[in-house]
Amino acid sequence: MLINEFLDYLRFERNFSARTVGEYGDDLRKFESFFKNLDATLTWETVDSDVIRDWMESMMDKGNIATSVNRRLSAVRSFYRFALSRGLVASDPAHGIRGPKKEKPLPQFVRDKEMDELLDESMWKMDSFGQIRARTLILMLYETGLRISELLGLDDTDVDLDSCVLKVTGKRDKQRVVPFGEELRDALSAYMALRDESVSGKSPALFLLPDGRRLPYYKARRDVRDNLARVCTLKKRSPHVLRHTFATSMLNHGAGLESVKKLLGHATLTTTEIYTHTTFEQLKKVYESAHPRA
Repeated sequence: MLINEFLDYLRFERNFSARTVGEYGDDLRKFESFFKNLDATLTWETVDSDVIRDWMESMMDKGNIATSVNRRLSAVRSFYRFALSRGLVASDPAHGIRGPKKEKPLPQFVRDKEMDELLDESMWKMDSFGQIRARTLILMLYETGLRISELLGLDDTDVDLDSCVLKVTGKRDKQRVVPFGEELRDALSAYMALRDESVSGKSPALFLLPDGRRLPYYKARRDVRDNLARVCTLKKRSPHVLRHTFATSMLNHGAGLESVKKLLGHATLTTTEIYTHTTFEQLKKVYESAHPRA
């Protein structure tokens, strides 16, 4: 009952996505199963901090990485903050508990010259709907820094080709306006014209399958992964790598951190600052390879 009340709060008051709500629910039910197996008389109201620490240790013993443990701990923390604020529990046993430290790998990104090579029209069959759609999608991710979910959620009405701006709906239904350049405008115009000739049926979505359905995530991910493999050797070649590439390229070419934050739709500068470390690492490599005394 308490879990369902919390999930309704996330869903209807905080506007969390269905996927996020589902993940919170899974994590909380796993914790509930853990403490019930410890002691069947335990409840959410009687769990103490030692039980939570035992749960964390058991997850680490099973080989869970720090990121997974911290994510599940975050769900428990959020639940108890909610329950305490509503008077559903008398105390918050998760308060003050620290999760395991995790390494923060720098975001991977594709180099400018590799993106230039990939986006050259000679690399694509410019009379193929699937090829033009894939190139346009990759160019859009690279030029705007959108999350793949934001891009796939775009409708034609969200694209203003005259003003070269996108109306983007991000996390928790927050909207922002993202500009784009002439190259993407021309690519979008060409793609949309071919799409309207090639696709059967009508849909409001910008990116479509040949049968008129909105392009699904798995297909977009495959298009990005397979085409990035043509120009780079990164192990990770997901659509999010192009978001990292956008941010890194912007900072490398003089954009301010606050501007990049707004374009990416980050809530705080802390999230954006990781890209400053990426650009610094790139500067170090340039220095080490170029300076005779490095």
